Amino acid sequence: MKKVSKVFYISLAISLLFILWGIIPEKTLPEWNLNHVTSLIQGFLVTRFGWFYLLTATAFLIFAIFLIVSKYGNIVLGKDDDKPEYNFLTWFGMLFSAGMGIGLVFWGAAEPISHFHTPPYTTETEAEAARVALQYSFFHWGFHPWAIYATIALALAYFQFRKGEPGLISSTLKPLYGDKMNGGFGTLINVIAVFATVFGVATSLGLGAQQIGSGIEYITNFSNSISLQMIIIIVVTILYMLSALTGLNKGIKYLSTTNVVVAILLMLFLLFTGPTNFIMNFFTTTLGSYISNLPEMSFRMAPFNEDNASWLEGWTIFYWAWWIAWAPFVGMFIARVSRGRTVREFVTGVLLVPTIFSALWFSVFGGSAIHLEMNQGIDIASIMSDGGTETALFTVLENFPLSVIMTGLAVILISTFFITSADSATFVLGMQTTNGDLNPNMTVKVIWGLVQSGTAAVLLWQGGLGALQTASIIAAFPFAIILILIVISIIKAFREEARVSPLKRRKREH
Repeated sequence: MKKVSKVFYISLAISLLFILWGIIPEKTLPEWNLNHVTSLIQGFLVTRFGWFYLLTATAFLIFAIFLIVSKYGNIVLGKDDDKPEYNFLTWFGMLFSAGMGIGLVFWGAAEPISHFHTPPYTTETEAEAARVALQYSFFHWGFHPWAIYATIALALAYFQFRKGEPGLISSTLKPLYGDKMNGGFGTLINVIAVFATVFGVATSLGLGAQQIGSGIEYITNFSNSISLQMIIIIVVTILYMLSALTGLNKGIKYLSTTNVVVAILLMLFLLFTGPTNFIMNFFTTTLGSYISNLPEMSFRMAPFNEDNASWLEGWTIFYWAWWIAWAPFVGMFIARVSRGRTVREFVTGVLLVPTIFSALWFSVFGGSAIHLEMNQGIDIASIMSDGGTETALFTVLENFPLSVIMTGLAVILISTFFITSADSATFVLGMQTTNGDLNPNMTVKVIWGLVQSGTAAVLLWQGGLGALQTASIIAAFPFAIILILIVISIIKAFREEARVSPLKRRKREH
């Protein structure tokens, strides 16, 4: 294979070793199986360094806001006369599908219900518990994760399209370390990025297969067995391989736009057939609570309350680590489709549009779920406990008109999100392991596609998705340090650019 870097071989070897480790039965190595070892490491990191994840994620948000209001906002991610390659709807659809697609569908009803029954702190009334539940759902899927994505995507786009560097994570640190990034240190950074990408995406594919199986079970009464989930993974793998063959400007582009349209249709249907007034009131008041309480939530730890500390470790700190683990994949993909936008336009779009959409999504699905529990006595939490988290969405849809049709639409949506996430990941992994090639070799993409699907299938079969997710989050710790260095590198590069040529406001054509 031409253009393949040593990052490809090292990353592939590590991925295969982890898969082999993951399929070893727990009885064979009770103290050294993947799930046990990674759980111990993750527990140590979350307990001892939870404050680090919290401060780091908040620092990225502050940095993103600074870029919007600073003089650096006029810098173009490309040459000065470059125009955006994709219109706003297509651009939004592509970054959104890659960043949170399956997760939003999976957790849209489930997370608010979970927080409603187990709030982050003691609440006096049921209504307050409901408000806090939705507020923290906004928090976990709002400004912070997208600030993390924006930071790394901005760096990649700037150094690749404006400075002509390869589209690699290591390239973003050249202002700090120079040619050292072309050697072993740069290779190590890129391998960490590939590791986090492979296992983060594979876990999401496994979760997606579980939820698609749950939807099929609801529609057909066909049991959501491991065999069905294996078939789903095989079928979707074939579909996203076909999508990958069509390239970025066809497969991912059209599917991403389809994702947004189907998601909006599903959301609007539930909004207008459900408790519309309740949902919109809930959305409005929670949006205000989220914004007004954002500083307090951003720095909230619980040093005097072990129960609250456990909740934060299990949700907020876990999420921040998870988003950091996803940052190499999502950031590289967003960078690839954002050429020609100014820094201000880019950061504002990446922060605001997905955050508002996510807030509305959680209000509609989470609000409907909470309304069913509070006003109709439907115990969705117990159904989730018995049938799995993936059942929450279909339990909600079951209580509204055209439930079978809407469930089918939801299954289609999850499937298209599944395809675009996997397709995007194979594209990004191909770039990372071919020295930043903007059009990676198809053989490389196919290999990474099979590794992703194989990883998801094997560990789903062995019940090891939790271990895989934990392994990805462990990779987030060193990558958080890399992200901090990237921020310092961006500031140094921007200052140098401002010194060499004053930054003038540029009129944009839309």
